[in-house]
Amino acid sequence: MRHFLRDDDLTPAQQREVLDLAAELKKDRHARKPLAGPQAVAVLFDKPTLRTQLSFTVGIAELGGHPMVVDARLAQIGVRESVADTARVLGRQVASVVWRTYGQDRIEKMAQYAGVPVVNALTDAFHPCQILADLQTVREHKGELTDRTFAYLGDTSNNMASSYLLGCATAGMHVRVAGPPEYAPDAEVLATASGIAAQTGGSVQHLTDAREAVAGADAVATDTWVSMGQEEEKEERAAPFRPYSVTAELMAAAPDAVFLHCLPVYRGNEVTADVIDGPQSVVWDEAENRLHAQKALLTWLLEG
Repeated sequence: MRHFLRDDDLTPAQQREVLDLAAELKKDRHARKPLAGPQAVAVLFDKPTLRTQLSFTVGIAELGGHPMVVDARLAQIGVRESVADTARVLGRQVASVVWRTYGQDRIEKMAQYAGVPVVNALTDAFHPCQILADLQTVREHKGELTDRTFAYLGDTSNNMASSYLLGCATAGMHVRVAGPPEYAPDAEVLATASGIAAQTGGSVQHLTDAREAVAGADAVATDTWVSMGQEEEKEERAAPFRPYSVTAELMAAAPDAVFLHCLPVYRGNEVTADVIDGPQSVVWDEAENRLHAQKALLTWLLEG
């Protein structure tokens, strides 16, 4: 049984297979129908969503299936009944489960008991589907990923940073993450990414200097300084993260780089408007590729 709970659930060869399939499905959106019947896929949301709901529901329909969107706040998974019991019920009726939730332990429990492939559509720890779309986008604009340099600025302790570390290392890239020292990457993730990079020919660096991270990069990415659930920390986070705002002056250190942001974006904070709306930005390709990358992932999981 294949699941996709964190970025290193895919080997380098498997990641390449999924990205190749994503490119195929972008050329012909109806080339594969692994859910023809149609079979249903449960798509559950504990957190607010736009792109995740849109891309998964459209994608499941285009794969021949029926997206069954569940408001997990009403279902009260883990409150009204255990995650394990919910997983057992879902697994008897659907072909796969996609869940956007809080703790990584919740989706791991779902995968343990569902009996069908489970996809992490975002947890507090990882956002692996977003990174597949980002890798697809970088490959479209820069060519093969191996030996490319990927720079991430901002909160290096958040789920995006963790997924970039694992996903880019798996792709054989040189990944640099830079942010305030008090928001350092998860130690286990950093060690795991370094181990993967040692096998793929990539490298991993945790830095505190934004310009050093960006210099000569092929891709530059950032994310909001205030992730969901951290709204009360908005004011205290502004000062330490300000030096990591992606500006046109900073992007000049990487003149050939593409710029990525998973959205929603807060212009004037983590990135200035002239960067996200400028010629180096590929954020709209990135947003579209959520659809193609996730369709490829679901196809790979269901046909495996």
